[in-house]
Amino acid sequence: MNPFEHFTPSSLPEALSLLAERNGSAAVIAGGTDLLLRMKSGFAKPRAVVNLKRIPDLRGISCDSNSGLRLGALTTLRDLTRTPQIRDLYPALALTAGVMASEQIRNLATLGGNLCNAAPSADLAPPLIALDAEVAIVSLSGERRLPLADFFTGPGKTVLQRGELLKEIVVPPPLGKTVYLKHSPRAFMDIAIVGAAVRIHKQGSQCRQARIVLGAVAPTPLRVRSGEEILEGQTLSVERIQKAAQASAASCSPISDVRGAAWYRKRMVEVLVRRGIEATL
Repeated sequence: MNPFEHFTPSSLPEALSLLAERNGSAAVIAGGTDLLLRMKSGFAKPRAVVNLKRIPDLRGISCDSNSGLRLGALTTLRDLTRTPQIRDLYPALALTAGVMASEQIRNLATLGGNLCNAAPSADLAPPLIALDAEVAIVSLSGERRLPLADFFTGPGKTVLQRGELLKEIVVPPPLGKTVYLKHSPRAFMDIAIVGAAVRIHKQGSQCRQARIVLGAVAPTPLRVRSGEEILEGQTLSVERIQKAAQASAASCSPISDVRGAAWYRKRMVEVLVRRGIEATL
């Protein structure tokens, strides 16, 4: 590991000033479950590390059925699994966090770090996008918000510019039922071969709103609008569900690697999306 400077700011302006002064040569650390591994292996060689752990503006969870959910970027995976309001109103987030890594890592790993790492196989991105989550990004020049679906630009890449930090994730009040299905060799402590998040809001027998979001089958989390359009405004018959699942498989562009061939991932997309829709009924 290369030598580096270490800073522990106690406020958001102080952290943003440190990042601006170093003009891209500094890395930020929250839980450290990803950055430290990359530094030890030589893939990351920052000249400085800015520790965000003591910044109160990046912490906090507020959640109710009227105003929705606000998650500070330093929210840990353990927070997601153990917060009663999240378990009650957004159970898909709690269940998703619960199948990630181990309990020891969930105590350290943060939501902001997981999203900023921008791994195509990241588990939390698909259900959050399905829930229409937004992100708040801050810099010395101010704050901007955008849909989480627009946050990712490629494997390991996001819209964050030099001097910017992800401050919080905001989720609207829950609407309909959301599920996340993950296919991996092991139930825990493994990377997804395919991930599929589905949210269905019904009114009577008709689907009023649908979200289908895939992980690990494209360079970024993939929202399948063609599959959603097949479902919205329609009665969810077996045939229509199958068409939406097939459209989802057709829309993705997976790679072949040691975890699974591209054709296999496409087939599993169809299976998981069908199961996901059925689980919301």
